[in-house]
Amino acid sequence: MADLRSLIIVLGDQLDLDAAAFDGFDASLDAVWMAEVDEESTHVWSSRPRTVMFLAAMRHFAIALQAAGRALYYARLDAPGTGSSLVAQLQADIQRLKPARLVMTAPGDWRVLQALTVVAKANKLPLDIREDRHFFCSIGDFAAHAKGRKALRMEYFYREQRKRHRVLMLPAGQGDEPIGGQWNFDADNREAFGAAGPGAVPSRMSFEPDAITLEVIALVNTRFAQHPGDLDSFAWPVTRAQALLSLHAFIQERLPLFGRYQDAMWPGDPWLYHAHLSAALNLKLLNPREVVDAAEAAYREGRAPLASVEGFIRQILGWREYVHGIYWTQMPEYLERNALDAQQDLPAWYWTGATDMACLRDALAQTLTHGYANHIQRLMVTGLYALMLGVQPKQVHAWYLAVYVDAVEWVELPNTLGMSQYADGGVMGSKPYIATGKYIQRMSPHCKGCRYDPAQRSGDHACPYTTLYWEFLMRHEAALAKNPRMALQVKNVARLTDEQKHAVSERAAAIRRGEIGPAHA
Repeated sequence: MADLRSLIIVLGDQLDLDAAAFDGFDASLDAVWMAEVDEESTHVWSSRPRTVMFLAAMRHFAIALQAAGRALYYARLDAPGTGSSLVAQLQADIQRLKPARLVMTAPGDWRVLQALTVVAKANKLPLDIREDRHFFCSIGDFAAHAKGRKALRMEYFYREQRKRHRVLMLPAGQGDEPIGGQWNFDADNREAFGAAGPGAVPSRMSFEPDAITLEVIALVNTRFAQHPGDLDSFAWPVTRAQALLSLHAFIQERLPLFGRYQDAMWPGDPWLYHAHLSAALNLKLLNPREVVDAAEAAYREGRAPLASVEGFIRQILGWREYVHGIYWTQMPEYLERNALDAQQDLPAWYWTGATDMACLRDALAQTLTHGYANHIQRLMVTGLYALMLGVQPKQVHAWYLAVYVDAVEWVELPNTLGMSQYADGGVMGSKPYIATGKYIQRMSPHCKGCRYDPAQRSGDHACPYTTLYWEFLMRHEAALAKNPRMALQVKNVARLTDEQKHAVSERAAAIRRGEIGPAHA
């Protein structure tokens, strides 16, 4: 043990045999360290699907490491003596293994980075933190892009990345122009399903849990019995091979219609034409370069239209890279931002789905069942309601980090606190994304089966979204009037009579007291 040169730390979201942490690995001198610990499921009240996703993927990766001939020290959650935290387990194993140094790929969580840095210093060990190669843009390059900018708009960053990596661009020698003559096809990608519904959507690419995953499911159901979520339908890819099959299925079966319906919703159908690849990407079972290459190849080979391919690639090469840069250039102060001074508690029914609002009930039910919701449900259903209700941003953040199988803090926090809740005051978004219930009515048929009317802002049948929209404008009128993109919406407040404003305020107050919204027997 005294001759152990490097202890390679591998976290649950770093499941890549070619990660930078393994550069120069010598099987005679180095070993890999992995640990399952309670704290990673309890620092936020992690749902059971999320915990199973991480633990099952980690255990399968451990087998891949051993098959690759890499010595591995792996602490199982259910093994006697396993520490309750990464810090406790690493500290104990450093004392036992006595490595000369620690090596790791840069983590995806500021909290974890700080904790492991403290352990290294306490043991007087060098900690070699290497760049995560699962991103097109390094943190240094993003910082250079951000320098001197008052606002960090994704669209400008995305165009830079398209040019730099020559993705969906005209051939070299024809200038830095995008294929199709425009950078963004959002206008073509906002269709709702008609009255007939989404039609014959391809079946979700699912994977029957093997013996390893079944063992994890049993462990989580016992150890975290009080945590939210359901595991009866767990079928996520937990190996590299499964992730590649999921990528292939998406490109072949869903990508052609992904763009057109990427903002659409349909009750009882969580999968639709979305990719379902974010968990595999965030755990590093897939590399974003191979995902982007596969999508671009589908366009060039005539298997998917440009609008769909561009819309999908923008989520990977644009948005995913952008939020990664935002997180690592803005932390740790970013976590504490609350530009709108939102102080309301998150409704307890976010953890159970027990609400009488049809759209929220559907989004919460699928979230708790599958650990999944598409981006428009997160932004314009669960996120929109929390924003207009005025929920304390860190509570919203903790919920999103807890419930989704793809949630790693570097990607979840900016999406939640910045884009969804506008708590960063405009670093990411140029305005708060607010809407009445009419938006949800336009993008889905949820309102047909709901007790509330999206056209009404007050009265017994008024949709809580519509009530809260008007009350949000009233509450933040002075600040929003200074935002050019909000001016027209704010001007509509002036058309309300004092009596109408009072009615809105009274109903909003009842919503905040919990008298409206929770399901009632």
